[in-house]
Amino acid sequence: MKTSVHISHSPEDTWALARTLAAELPERAVLALHGELGSGKTCFVQGLARALGITQAVTSPTFTLVSEYSGTKKLFHIDLYRLQRPEDVLAIGLDEYVEADGIKAVEWAERAGNLLPPDTIHIAFEVMTQPEQRRIVVKRPEN
Repeated sequence: MKTSVHISHSPEDTWALARTLAAELPERAVLALHGELGSGKTCFVQGLARALGITQAVTSPTFTLVSEYSGTKKLFHIDLYRLQRPEDVLAIGLDEYVEADGIKAVEWAERAGNLLPPDTIHIAFEVMTQPEQRRIVVKRPEN
């Protein structure tokens, strides 16, 4: 795994990191987003959406589970917060989303168990001592 650590001091910093990452993503990238409530996962997806030319407002899809957006690439924003087991994740068709063209950003990805592909990029968000500050660790598989 190739690991990089970033400190974000604001939502704008998080959006900039997402924009940089978006420029390097393959067509069917899967991003596993990890972190507590309020740690910056949805903020990151908002930056990703902007980078992909998506003009719609991006909010957490906790109650719909999956939101789909169209831009220069498709973006699937998947939130597994309300699901408890990998079997529940399969029931919403995660395997089909993973195979679809477009970028998949999966919040609460740990609830998918081992259902995510081996080339998944894992991104962990951690709230720091300063209220706006976040530690963001990006782990990419070696290719």
